[in-house]
Amino acid sequence: MEKSVKKLIDTHGRVHDYLRISLLERCNLRCTYCMPAEGIVLRDKAEFMSQEELLTIASTFVEFGIKKIRLTGGEPLLKKNFADIIHELSKLPVELTLTTNGILLDKYIEDLRRAGVNKLNISLDSLQEERFNAISRRNDFQRIRSNIDLAIRENFDIKLNVVLMKDTNEDEIIDFIELSNESHIKIRFIEFMPFNGNKWDWSKKVSFAEIMAIVSSHYGEENILTEPLPPNSTSKNYRIKNFKGDFGIISSITNPFCDTCNRIRLTADGKVKNCLFSSEEEDLLGALRSGKDIKERIEKVILSKRAKHAGISSFESEEGHSNADHNRTMTAIGG
Repeated sequence: MEKSVKKLIDTHGRVHDYLRISLLERCNLRCTYCMPAEGIVLRDKAEFMSQEELLTIASTFVEFGIKKIRLTGGEPLLKKNFADIIHELSKLPVELTLTTNGILLDKYIEDLRRAGVNKLNISLDSLQEERFNAISRRNDFQRIRSNIDLAIRENFDIKLNVVLMKDTNEDEIIDFIELSNESHIKIRFIEFMPFNGNKWDWSKKVSFAEIMAIVSSHYGEENILTEPLPPNSTSKNYRIKNFKGDFGIISSITNPFCDTCNRIRLTADGKVKNCLFSSEEEDLLGALRSGKDIKERIEKVILSKRAKHAGISSFESEEGHSNADHNRTMTAIGG
């Protein structure tokens, strides 16, 4: 007889079965929307989860019915023992996925394959080398494009994450969608979001309506097909008629998906965040090292989850800006 699993259900009836684990805060890019130009303060490795601690916490979440684990960073492939971690996580009864900037992807293709990872989210904010280098403040465009092509050849299910910013890269919307013509690649346009150190300004937004107006003008409304949404989808998805791949829009602020949110975030230093925008965290690592029950703390943080946007009524208000200032940088959260 199958053992009954106690699920993580918040006070709004949302079942949480998707865990995002940040392996480290460091990154080999300095993207303007994610990390301050000077980077972040590097801390002693003792402040972060060891491999054993990460696996213990992850296994505890699985006991609560977690079905999917996504590894993030910083840049997760910078983790020196990444291959060992993903090998051990692959023993858990979950779907394993990864979000990466793609720079080191060629080094770990076989490790990912052996761990049963079939889906990759790769960040790429411009198809123009000079522009990409300006956004990322690094010069890795060619290697990233080469590794995206490699992943496609290796038959990985690829999503390209594109953070759209006004007067920066919104003129490439059609160029990105064209990538889905002859390939099964999925393009995901992501709204610019406020986090500590990224100089967020709502005038930089590219709204859902603006994106669809550009797409409709180019392809014609009759050629834009609506894709069915999987459960707990964060994006509204579309396909251009006769294209192999698709594109979607993740508008976390203007068109939030909070009603169906099933996500929990575990930071590299062992803190749990019940919402991307929440500055409140629960310290699981400290509790684990003190021999305390982390299950109670996990349940506590889920039950304290607010209905929408960590309780923030408006990101344009003083409250919204204050929360962003007190939240982590995106690279320290893991997205």
